[in-house]
Amino acid sequence: MAYYVNYGYEKQDFSLPKGWNLICAEDKPPIPGVADPVQEIRRALDNPIGSPKIEELARTGMEVALLFDDLQRPTPVHLALPEILNRLNRAGIPDKRVSGICALGTHPIPTMEQLKKKVGEEAFSRLQGRISAHDPHSSDNVIIGKTHRGTLVELNPRVAFSDLIIGVGECMPHPIAGFGGGCKIIMPGVCSYRSVASHHFTWMRHRNSKVNLLDGNSFYEEIVDAGRLSRLAFKLDFIINEKKEAIRAFAGDPIAEHREASHYATSLYMIPLSKLADVSITSAFPLEVGVQATKSLVMAGFCTRSDGAIIWVAPQKEAGPIFPLIKEMGSSESASDFHRRLIQGDVPDHLKSFGISYIMQVVYFKELAEKFKVFHVTEGLSPEQVKMMKFSYADNIQDAIQQVSEKMPRADVAVFPSGGNIIPEVR
Repeated sequence: MAYYVNYGYEKQDFSLPKGWNLICAEDKPPIPGVADPVQEIRRALDNPIGSPKIEELARTGMEVALLFDDLQRPTPVHLALPEILNRLNRAGIPDKRVSGICALGTHPIPTMEQLKKKVGEEAFSRLQGRISAHDPHSSDNVIIGKTHRGTLVELNPRVAFSDLIIGVGECMPHPIAGFGGGCKIIMPGVCSYRSVASHHFTWMRHRNSKVNLLDGNSFYEEIVDAGRLSRLAFKLDFIINEKKEAIRAFAGDPIAEHREASHYATSLYMIPLSKLADVSITSAFPLEVGVQATKSLVMAGFCTRSDGAIIWVAPQKEAGPIFPLIKEMGSSESASDFHRRLIQGDVPDHLKSFGISYIMQVVYFKELAEKFKVFHVTEGLSPEQVKMMKFSYADNIQDAIQQVSEKMPRADVAVFPSGGNIIPEVR
């Protein structure tokens, strides 16, 4: 019987050895976006979850910080900001008392032209001179306290001193925080580099820091704590499909709306498995570009047994962004040794210009190489580069399957045709 994975705009077929038992091959069908995203935004803002409407939260004379994510996310900020500004206006807050802040975390700081592209012509004009990108390295960032677990929370000054804080972002499965969105617009969004480093490096390897888990996930709970400390009052989160279309919007209390959004995302992307797989075959589709392609590999790690095999299929046609990651993978340091370096603030010079989430990938990839036999099917990396990552290279999926089956003639196998946007759950 023939099976397939999605690869770019085509399907790659393959067959399984007779001794392999298939336990999953579910592909999630494309989910259409809403016909009218502006109407969907208005519906969400008119029916907030666990919170009064923006018009009721706002008071005349308030200074408002309006946070939005950066260009690495497909959130339709250009549609959301005018709707939020209109509601603030109706509550007696003119545009001149609103600051738009790009909550980029520790990602590269965008240019003003890039910010204009993100927020759109209308919002850029209405907030002229009051749109800025957060600088995680700024000495002006303000310490506002510590979380219950002791993480220092140091914020962008415009956020720290605002009277009302509203955020716009995207909720999607996240391999460490459970789900993106919610209070992540604060931590890491507008926190200082040292705050983000302390939080991320401390909790990144806890067993409960994983996709589809909120309660008991300290990585997530610390983010919520930082959000409460910051006084984040209202959040608008979108569920976005692979075509960058809005599927649904959720708004209201940042914690309550985020839980609703997360539950909805689970209903779309969950793939249940009856057991851990001996072999997982996963495609990076639809997140095949740059570092995004690594998400499918990390997700496969959650449902594959230790010493099992993962066949990771990713074109890597725009592999430039992961070359520094490959270089660091070539070092002899273990995942734990490299993690200790990060905790001590000893980041390799060639990685210092990258965001913290990128640097964390080195630890995760080293861990994957130590825990699994990873076979990479790709056309964008050479066999030598794949070997540097401590992975095995394969020309095609069938070749990778042949290599694995020689050592594992009998195996329970999970196939993820679109591994970039799934939530694998072993039950």
